[in-house]
Amino acid sequence: MKPIYKRILLKLSGEGCAGAEKIGIDSAVVSRLAIEIKKIKELGTQVCLVIGGGNFFRGAKNADGIMDRSVADQIGMMATIMNALAMKSALDAMECPAVIYSGLSIPQVCDTYSFRNAMYSLEKGKVVIFSGGTGSPYFTTDTGAALRAAEMHCDVLMKATQVDGVYDADPRYNPKAKRYDSLSYDEVLKKRLNVMDMTALTMLRDVKIPIMIFAQAEENAILKAVYGQVKHTIIK
Repeated sequence: MKPIYKRILLKLSGEGCAGAEKIGIDSAVVSRLAIEIKKIKELGTQVCLVIGGGNFFRGAKNADGIMDRSVADQIGMMATIMNALAMKSALDAMECPAVIYSGLSIPQVCDTYSFRNAMYSLEKGKVVIFSGGTGSPYFTTDTGAALRAAEMHCDVLMKATQVDGVYDADPRYNPKAKRYDSLSYDEVLKKRLNVMDMTALTMLRDVKIPIMIFAQAEENAILKAVYGQVKHTIIK
């Protein structure tokens, strides 16, 4: 079998990097994910990566009406940079070259995002990790991922979550929830399904980049997803 995608934007859950503790970074989990990412790259698939920051802080949700929303979102963006640094360290240890580009300017820590530099790194065979969201508050990590997927001309946005696809209700609390094998962008918008925010979804619809939703925790899930062999929902 060959990978069905040549260039992907992989969106990982921050919570999925925390392991059983549900907070912080579990180095064993990050190393496992890095092994899969390295294997994908060795197959010839170019990898862009975005990692959420929910294992540290969740912007508007953690602001709780007390903290200014802009400040809360900035904290959330910095949380994604911490996860990016952990992933780059794991990839470096495996001699899998990776580079971080941040929407926030923190030159002592990582490179500030530049389309030309990011595309050059990708075409030179590096795993390109995008962090810091869009660099602006009021935009989710999903929107940042959608934006970078569009800019990098990715074939698909693969979103690894805590469940194995899109359901009409949360399957973790409703055992009768129905899973969809495939959906159109407009169906997701009309049904108000909890896939990603409307800004991200509309952007991906406009540039015609499909979205694959699958469970991050499944063994070799990311590798299987590149082959289209993981249980998932496809939106296109």
